[in-house]
Amino acid sequence: MKLNNEFKTIREWANKKGIYQKGDIKTQYVKLQEEAGELAKAIINNDNDEIIDAIGDCVVVLTSIAYFNNCTIEDCINTAYNVINKRKGHMVNGSFVKNN
Repeated sequence: MKLNNEFKTIREWANKKGIYQKGDIKTQYVKLQEEAGELAKAIINNDNDEIIDAIGDCVVVLTSIAYFNNCTIEDCINTAYNVINKRKGHMVNGSFVKNN
């Protein structure tokens, strides 16, 4: 999968806001949990605008978590995709379950 550095602007924003200088992977993980909670609430409330916002917020935080792990979100997406695109399995109750 080819990504065209869509996340560069997010990294520039995080750097300007001091996240890379004053934050760390643990604080960003806590922030991710907060954003995931907002996503859950938006899903429960069937609030499409808030779902979109929360997904975006999660991606922004995940971009910083990748930075603190000395990689990029693009690397993470490609690594995951290269594994899942070969995965075999089936759907169970609305979720994909991989074969062992």
